[in-house]
Amino acid sequence: MFQRAVTTGFAVLLAGTAFAETAVPFALDWKFEGPAAPYFSAIDNGHFAAADLAVEISPGSGSLDAIPKVATGAFPVGFADINSLIKFLDQNPGAPVIAAMMVYDKPPFAIVGRKSLGVEAPKDLEGKVLGAPPPDGAWAQFPIFAAENGLDMAKITVEPVGFPTREPMLAEGKVASVTGFSFSSYLNLVRLGVPEDDISTILMADYGVDLYGNAVIINTEYAAANPDTIKSFLAAVAAGWKDAIADPAKATASLIERNPAADAALEQRRLQLAIDANVVTDYTTANGFGDIDDARFASSIEQMKLTYEFQNPTDPATYFTDAYLPAGGFALK
Repeated sequence: MFQRAVTTGFAVLLAGTAFAETAVPFALDWKFEGPAAPYFSAIDNGHFAAADLAVEISPGSGSLDAIPKVATGAFPVGFADINSLIKFLDQNPGAPVIAAMMVYDKPPFAIVGRKSLGVEAPKDLEGKVLGAPPPDGAWAQFPIFAAENGLDMAKITVEPVGFPTREPMLAEGKVASVTGFSFSSYLNLVRLGVPEDDISTILMADYGVDLYGNAVIINTEYAAANPDTIKSFLAAVAAGWKDAIADPAKATASLIERNPAADAALEQRRLQLAIDANVVTDYTTANGFGDIDDARFASSIEQMKLTYEFQNPTDPATYFTDAYLPAGGFALK
């Protein structure tokens, strides 16, 4: 009888533990590629489970994709371009969504071209065809890039393209360059057989664009009701990134488990590119991961005004909160 009672009690305990887990669906900006690996590391290495969180990750279809999903409450958390979020909140004042943790301290917005087609520097875009998917986060920032570099938009032929056809069109020479994330478009071209020494990557952040990149965004109504859940979620995400930085191969294995058709070597390289160029920066090394520099953020909003006419007064506190972050952010190493 004692053995049966113990077994029954253990089963009840397990059921109680499972019941205690909080389901937190997480909407990504894009497909399950290298830079998504840290989130799967957070699952496989037990960081979410340690906080009693059951996290299901859903792929997205572009940098704008997660914003309405989180704003409507369909997802409590997501991953999206903060600049697109700022515009969304200007156009939808009072929408219950805000950025709560910066991930890409240096944004991957880029123009990726082919040297053999005459594209190596910003001015080379004039007189040529630029392929740009309308929902693309890099395309959304292109007007700022053009203004900062004195480009004549009348001399650039912009060809709307779909995400699946963007790099193939460049590989086939149907366009001379495309907008995209540096780590994605570059390696997609490599996979298509374009020689690496023929690929040029014009990173907007190196040419006057003083913006932040993608951040974890949260539904403010959900966060107000569940502050500890959000804090635990962000801490687990940071731990996943720390794990990925320490062991990119292991993190990539977690990704491949969810996307078996992907090329493991290529996705590990894509992850490493994101780590080196976008996540581990001088700022995050000195000041911690997740938070922002207030002066830079204010400056980036002013820069957005070069090409976007705000309908409402701008307030940085409307777009980003550090309320769910630890003081000094998270250490990545």
